[in-house]
Amino acid sequence: MNAKSAPAPVQPLDPSAIRADFPVLAREVHGKPLVYLDSANTGQKPQAVIDAVDAYYSRFNANVARAVHALGEEATTAYEGARDILAKFLGANSRDELVFTSGTTHAINLVAYSFALPRLKPGDTILVTTMEHHANIVPWQLVCERTGATLKVAPINEAGELIVEQFVEQLTPDVKLAAFTHVSNVLGTVNPVRELARACRERGIPSLIDGSQAAPHLPLDVKSIGCDFYAITGHKMAGPTGTGVLWARPEHLQSMPPFFGGGDMIRKVRFSGTEFADPPHKFEAGTPNIAGFIGLGAAAEYLSGLGMERVAATEQALLEYATEAFKQVPGLRIFGEAAHKAAVISFLIDGVQSHDLATMLDLEGVAVRSGHHCAHPLMDFYGVPATARASMAFYNTREEIDRFIEALAKVRKLLA
Repeated sequence: MNAKSAPAPVQPLDPSAIRADFPVLAREVHGKPLVYLDSANTGQKPQAVIDAVDAYYSRFNANVARAVHALGEEATTAYEGARDILAKFLGANSRDELVFTSGTTHAINLVAYSFALPRLKPGDTILVTTMEHHANIVPWQLVCERTGATLKVAPINEAGELIVEQFVEQLTPDVKLAAFTHVSNVLGTVNPVRELARACRERGIPSLIDGSQAAPHLPLDVKSIGCDFYAITGHKMAGPTGTGVLWARPEHLQSMPPFFGGGDMIRKVRFSGTEFADPPHKFEAGTPNIAGFIGLGAAAEYLSGLGMERVAATEQALLEYATEAFKQVPGLRIFGEAAHKAAVISFLIDGVQSHDLATMLDLEGVAVRSGHHCAHPLMDFYGVPATARASMAFYNTREEIDRFIEALAKVRKLLA
């Protein structure tokens, strides 16, 4: 019997060819070509997304699920069509498992107030990790305050990796929900979410994953991950702002009460009481961000057309190139060197404040983020108030990294 041949290596994309899809990448800043290294903050939008939003406003602007005229039907078809596209993008079994939200923050708050709040009592705990974004900390703190439950935190090591054994040890019977990020927005650490979700499932503990930084960069399949809730935000994955998705197991959506009340989430309203629509619509009160979700559907189609495996391979090659270049800069400290990382590098240069660093780099046409990145506890772990962060995407090039390193050398001479 012949041995199975090894799978063919994934071919990276050609970023220089893809860049033409993104109008903003052709502009100049302060008279210099833009080098955009802030995709973890928000991703740039391809022309296909811009065109989809423009088409809605230009050709069939109407409310959804409320009109039988042609424009209303076209708008509803495009809007609900985006749900089908996103269900496929996430690997969901059904479109009805996807609740449209304004972003990951909204999605996590929906789970906090509609799922966790009714179930928590004094003595219960929610488990999170040290590397979480504030959006995956504060909602749990708020519901804990209202119920008498408490928050406990799984530790990380100096490399920025979750200490999995300690996470699992903390999955004690008092834990009623575990919430953890798929990819750290500060460190780039890619957590072993399948392993974590399996450990939770074996103990009967629901799990929620913040997938904000994973959806733009990794192929996703919520079925194989095995979690209970998965949240993504549109603007980081080449879609419009004010959009996001909560994927949830159907049994949870059936049992959860509505979070917002109003139009379009009802079946029948009387003063004596209201009969709610089936999920997901019972969580989608009011007129939605129609143009935004049509654009998000276009973004998911665009990414799927590129191939998420190829996106990931492209960004990994760029991360390796950039990391090696960063390590040649005197006095530069990288925060987070996990074995499994996305294309994010947080750093500081000795004697230079992150805000000053980012401001001076901007004058060289280089856009990076500076600050605490909505992760105060993580900054406390590393003993710094803030970092600078360069976050890359498949549309960045090695030449841009070279320009960034040149700009960094110039800024370092001025500030260090």
